[in-house]
Amino acid sequence: MPEPRTPVPQEAKAWEALPDEKLLDLRLGDLGLNLRQSRMTPFLVQIRREIRGRRLRFRPHFWISDEWFSPDGVPGIAIPFYLVHPRLMRLEERQMLEVEGAEPDECLRILRHEVGHALDNAYRLHRSRPWRRIFGRFSQKYPDHYQPRPYSKKYVQHLASWYAQSHPAEDFAETFAVWLAPGDGWRQRYAGWPALRKLQFVDALMAEIGSTLPRVRSRVRVDVLNRQTRTLREHYETKRGWYVKHRPEFYDADLRRLFSDAPEHARQPPAWTLLNRLRPEIRRAVARGTGEYQYTVDQALKAMVGRCRDLRLRVHRPVEQVRLEATILLTVQTMNFLNSGHHRVPL
Repeated sequence: MPEPRTPVPQEAKAWEALPDEKLLDLRLGDLGLNLRQSRMTPFLVQIRREIRGRRLRFRPHFWISDEWFSPDGVPGIAIPFYLVHPRLMRLEERQMLEVEGAEPDECLRILRHEVGHALDNAYRLHRSRPWRRIFGRFSQKYPDHYQPRPYSKKYVQHLASWYAQSHPAEDFAETFAVWLAPGDGWRQRYAGWPALRKLQFVDALMAEIGSTLPRVRSRVRVDVLNRQTRTLREHYETKRGWYVKHRPEFYDADLRRLFSDAPEHARQPPAWTLLNRLRPEIRRAVARGTGEYQYTVDQALKAMVGRCRDLRLRVHRPVEQVRLEATILLTVQTMNFLNSGHHRVPL
């Protein structure tokens, strides 16, 4: 596979040297970002190459907004502003503890998913009876939460959090994304799975419509960044609130099994100081194992630290054992919470 073209260096921005506190007071619309001269250029070149490689006439358009999305009825894709500039990626990581789409493989996976939505909009595929028979009703209301079945073979596994299970539209977009990826590895990977029928349906459908022009060719752009008047600070306050609205609660009995409040351990190190030190690695491990966002996991860890302080718990076992058992405890709590139907639909 040929390497994507190197993007043209961006002109330096006056805000690049600002400390975070001052940068957060800048309005989104004043960032002056240019998608064509950004670090996203190689990824957009690659995704267009993949679309052409599948002999599709469809050509999505792209623009910068505050998050990833493909609006209903629009054959295009919004790119989150933080991926367009390295300085904004650093801010995103400090504010949200991770940068969704920062890694090349992850960025391409998300783009393939969003192309699925945009193509569906372009050809109005979800209006057909065959589409509905395979994926369900597009008009079904999006849930605030969904209860994933991690071992189900009725759905492809593409993005994290078993996202194909959240809604018929996401099931199609995830299936299309697996189909679009270079190579035909899906035939072997999903052999024997009920999800293979969905992939075969997409394969036949793309062969049928690939050479035809889309029914919807609008180049409209929704929530364009340069028209947004919110500050970066307001944006992140809203975003963080979305991720912490629901999180697992810890029971004192679980924490007392992990640590101790017995008088004989009163001189041992406080549990909350150790947890704070281990917090980044535990957070990453739990997020990786559960598919939950790091910021949400970190808020649960923060509550765990606070409760340990309230209970005056102490460390009475080796650090490595505490690290392992704290990771297991948080993972189990998070999975129990998600399996009770509280897996949030991403923004």
